[in-house]
Amino acid sequence: MNKTLKKSLGILYILGASLCFALMNLFVNLAGDLPLMQKVFFRNALTVVVVFVILLCQKQKLRIKSKDCIPYLLLRAGIGYIGVLLNFYAIDHIGSISDASILNKLSPFFAILFSVFMLKEKPTHMEIIFTLLAFAGAVCVVNPRFDMAVLPAISGFLSGACAGFAYTCVRILGVKGERGVMTVFIFALLSTVVSTPFLIVGYEPMSGLQLCYLLLAGAAATGGQFCITAAYRKAPAKEIAVFDYAQVLFAAILGFLFLSQVPSALSIAGYVIIIGAAFGNWAYRLTRSKKAKHTYLAPETDKKEEKKDGEQQS
Repeated sequence: MNKTLKKSLGILYILGASLCFALMNLFVNLAGDLPLMQKVFFRNALTVVVVFVILLCQKQKLRIKSKDCIPYLLLRAGIGYIGVLLNFYAIDHIGSISDASILNKLSPFFAILFSVFMLKEKPTHMEIIFTLLAFAGAVCVVNPRFDMAVLPAISGFLSGACAGFAYTCVRILGVKGERGVMTVFIFALLSTVVSTPFLIVGYEPMSGLQLCYLLLAGAAATGGQFCITAAYRKAPAKEIAVFDYAQVLFAAILGFLFLSQVPSALSIAGYVIIIGAAFGNWAYRLTRSKKAKHTYLAPETDKKEEKKDGEQQS
């Protein structure tokens, strides 16, 4: 399979993941006034079952790569779980599910910040500029004001921070050679186990329709996890990650069609700024990567030319 086809498939997979996560947000909202932990439990329980079966079919089964991976697996799971709680709170209480989606999609910019401390990476001046632009866009969506109505938007903003930290842990685990499917399993398992006592104590009876919505939310989340994993196997994150922002568009369309939600003008301005910063950062990294590759290959090409000239002179 050639590189262009792989990249095209990677883009299709990541668009599929975006649609799945937008659907998850919709189903969580449609499930109505249910306890937060009840929603989180159903979001992760189905993933645990599906991924557990997949792991049993693999040669390594439930084996973790090394002891060094355990702290990062637990960190990714714990902080990721807090991020899900914050995201679900935002979905239930914010003005529109597209607002919740765009705030959660600040995660790549938070990942740049966390990489400074956890991976000792130094961001470039352009990356800092794009990150500041994204946070400026977030201010438009949050629309800061001095009352309790701002809490859901702040919750969505913090969910993006948690996701950025979790993705940084995933990068570290990737470097250490840990399987992506094991990382997903530990996250889903911890989320399910921690949510279970709260589910038992605070369980509220559900209608058949509410149960259906929560199961669909779990199915959509599982589908999103598999799609995004498949996407990054087909193409590098630096080439396709920006297409994940399609989730905001999908969420806006779904919110309008099923929830009659219309984002405010200030929110739309925030969307434009954040997505613009994401595209700018993507284009900058891609150009920088190509230049670095060209610089690396040039000396090799020169050596080959010199060798060829020497052979001709002989």
